[in-house]
Amino acid sequence: MRYLPRIVDKEIDELMEIMGAVLIEGCKWCGKSTTGLHHAKSVIEFQNPDRKQEYDEIKNTKPSLFLSGEKPRMFDEWQMYPVVWDSIRTDVDHTSKKGQYILTGSAKPSEGETMHTGTGRISRVLMRPMSLFESKESTGEVSFSDILEGKDISGVSKLSLEDLASIIVRGGWPAAIEIKSDAKYRFAKEYVKSLIHEEVKKVDNIERNPEKMLSVLRSLARNISTSVSVSTLESDVKNYFDDDISRPTLLDYLNTLEKLFVIEDVNATNLHFRSKYALRTKPKKYFVDPSIATAILEMSSKDLINDLNTFGFMFESLCMRDLKVYTQSFGGEITFYRDEKDFEVDAIFRTSSGKWGAIEIKLGSGYVEEAANNLLKFKERVDIKKCGEPAFLMVLTGADYSYKRKDGVYVVSIGTLKN
Repeated sequence: MRYLPRIVDKEIDELMEIMGAVLIEGCKWCGKSTTGLHHAKSVIEFQNPDRKQEYDEIKNTKPSLFLSGEKPRMFDEWQMYPVVWDSIRTDVDHTSKKGQYILTGSAKPSEGETMHTGTGRISRVLMRPMSLFESKESTGEVSFSDILEGKDISGVSKLSLEDLASIIVRGGWPAAIEIKSDAKYRFAKEYVKSLIHEEVKKVDNIERNPEKMLSVLRSLARNISTSVSVSTLESDVKNYFDDDISRPTLLDYLNTLEKLFVIEDVNATNLHFRSKYALRTKPKKYFVDPSIATAILEMSSKDLINDLNTFGFMFESLCMRDLKVYTQSFGGEITFYRDEKDFEVDAIFRTSSGKWGAIEIKLGSGYVEEAANNLLKFKERVDIKKCGEPAFLMVLTGADYSYKRKDGVYVVSIGTLKN
């Protein structure tokens, strides 16, 4: 299978020049192992059952033997043998050599499983399923680099509304992207099956009820792209799915999904405002890929076309996935804004240098004018003296065309965007 280049490749290369080791972490099946192998010269696959006995013996006798091999040496699913972390840290301390080791992991280890933090020796890179630019479905005619510099843009997406629905249901899984038949739509469904029946147990060897976990996932999917509270999820599980779940159990299940990189929060912005209204600070919860939500709700691409309201929420989830991938390449973050009067901006794009921009996400072109006006109102609420002028205001759409309006607001099709 050919290697599809990833945006994090550049980040990995740069870190390998300055750090002894790099940890690539993220959800299952997002391409960590393939990307790690692309940068490595030797590998240990800790999930190989044929070598478990051998690995157990090394762990219990001389863990440093794991490190013997051509460098960079990769340890796939390192959290299965956490002792390798401390061995790597010690070796990097002693040799001071750079770019020696690559670790990949699809789950965060439990507290206390490693003796050291790895700070200054092992750097972390978060990997997500593929953005549309990485999957070659965005033309890449419009770049955030140009937008941050205020340049004019122009682009035409090749993606129809039906294409976007299909992409959402298929997801950004590298293996699914290579499949041309309708079998590609099964990939996310198989991911969910594996998640509830296998992964939630493996993460810390604690038995969890698959049916309750599925109910929690369904509630999350129903509330995708919203600032949903734990109490709302708890009520949702009971009222919609007739499943009684205690608050501690729900919190454990949510924590487990975070450990597995399945869900992640988008926090409220910390920009300074002149507005007198109080900010809502509850984070929004998103699946790492929108296909997880459609698989859980058993929605097809046709179902999305026939339910444009749900399609809009799923499209926002798709855009947030891509925005996170692109923002990471700038060392930045994505947040959102919402105040007590429910005035909201979907995403605040902020780079490590402090440049920022505000983004409204709209599936169709019919809402562009409303969204642009919303962004201009938002700009007036920001304390420019403390935050600086926004580098851009953008309406991110599923429509065809990308351009810059006379009022300076960018209208960008997700099918033309790249980092």
